[in-house]
Amino acid sequence: MRKKIFFEWVRIVAGLFVFSFGVHLTIFANIGLAPWDCLGMGISYHTPLNYGLSMTIMALVIIGIDLILKERIGFGTITDALLTGNFVQFFNSFNPFPLNSALLSGILIMITGFVFMAVGMAIYMKSEQCCGPRDALLVGLGKRMSKVPIGAVEIILWAAVLLIGMLLGGPVGIGTVISTFGAGFIMQLVYSAMRFEPRDLKHRDVLEITRLLAKK
Repeated sequence: MRKKIFFEWVRIVAGLFVFSFGVHLTIFANIGLAPWDCLGMGISYHTPLNYGLSMTIMALVIIGIDLILKERIGFGTITDALLTGNFVQFFNSFNPFPLNSALLSGILIMITGFVFMAVGMAIYMKSEQCCGPRDALLVGLGKRMSKVPIGAVEIILWAAVLLIGMLLGGPVGIGTVISTFGAGFIMQLVYSAMRFEPRDLKHRDVLEITRLLAKK
């Protein structure tokens, strides 16, 4: 069991790495940030924090909201909160190429980023050690809107996040609009192709995993 849990942790980190690369691509596209990134950048404009730390602090706040929604908090949640923003910062800092400057290529890069994000989410969520803060928020809202496709729930959530990001002065462009309405659509296509439904997963929280690790 311990070996299985260890490989699940490796899967979580690998999935978050893939997801973070997708987020980086949406930033690299340079046609307007996705809503969560718009919010993270907006926060960085008003605090001493850089983008990575802004996203980390925001993730911790969202964990509090997840608890209010009675979503379980697992090692996947904690790992996401601590690593994702910093993984994105890593890709942003070490990408040797200049930011994209063409609209068409930017749109293609952003759509590719959405695919990586959806695949990365599926990889780490399949470990069933709970969703990352933002994904737990998505799933929590999705459970309360059970008749609405999960992609549509994400569109509603991202639209609300975008409004806050705009009020904080986060960068907005055509890519922001594409993100708000396109990312959920791409996610729905990817998950349909993978036959993956995040609301059907049976997650184990930190306490349950700790009990399993304590068994001899």
